Amino acid sequence: MRPILLDCDTGIDDAVALTYLACLHRQGTINLAAVTTTAGNTTAAQAAMNSRFVLDQCSLVDVPVAAGCTEPLQVPLVTTPETHGPLGVGYAEHSVDLPPAQPGEWMRLWDEAIHEHEDLHLIVTGPATNLATYMQQRDQLPTHITLMGGAYLYPGNTTPTAEWNSWVDPHAAQVAFKHTPTPITVCSLEVTEQMVITPDDLPLLPEFLHPMLRFYFEFHQAQGEGYQAQIHDLLTCMVALGTVPYQAIPVTVDVETTSQLLRGTTVADFKNHWGRPHNARLVRDADVKAAKRELVGVVKQLL
Repeated sequence: MRPILLDCDTGIDDAVALTYLACLHRQGTINLAAVTTTAGNTTAAQAAMNSRFVLDQCSLVDVPVAAGCTEPLQVPLVTTPETHGPLGVGYAEHSVDLPPAQPGEWMRLWDEAIHEHEDLHLIVTGPATNLATYMQQRDQLPTHITLMGGAYLYPGNTTPTAEWNSWVDPHAAQVAFKHTPTPITVCSLEVTEQMVITPDDLPLLPEFLHPMLRFYFEFHQAQGEGYQAQIHDLLTCMVALGTVPYQAIPVTVDVETTSQLLRGTTVADFKNHWGRPHNARLVRDADVKAAKRELVGVVKQLL
């Protein structure tokens, strides 16, 4: 079983991704070692409660969840209730009551997972705040890191040039790419916006996801994207696990942190103008039809 550590900011697309991972864990395909949360779509504490709710719905009460960093490294926190709802899970309601996070609990979970699993795969579907913080304080890091974030030669979804995760904490994204010991597999908007769920898919998905996705459909419709939802984080998890065919190229990535106008803009050096070693594997294409089939086939155990 491949060991997985998920770091997320559970909103709606994170919830779908976590459901997928939970089902794989139940099947014995992966070992979901822990889930930690960062602030982005909602607060880190609320994201932890949302994650606990999803795992409980999937009967994974023993997978530990811990809230991580409460603020970006250097900029004020901005969340998106208009995108994911006031609690981050759309119209869904839950009353999960997690005890207050103990200081350093999330780092302890990372330490344990990394020390126990030499082939651990870290999947980051929210801002890179926890990842950057961990890099600044620890020498040992996961062998494999997959990150959802950025827009490369592609329009942003938060500003004309910036994707949400990279914009929320640009300094963390910059630190992550600067200090990673091995190239980070990067799933950017160019690819993840292709992963779409529509109302026709709802009967094939667990009912607890339906009120979340209806809210997400309405948001995308209001944005002129149609009554559907882009599920960025799910495709990222599939790429990380290799359960969907994809193509990636080696590049060197940096992130703009000094300009307010271009905050969070991610730049990939495709032609080695900088002369720096590659720090990323940029996913340029993925089979979204295969991804949809993969999702439906895996989560049908919850129907």
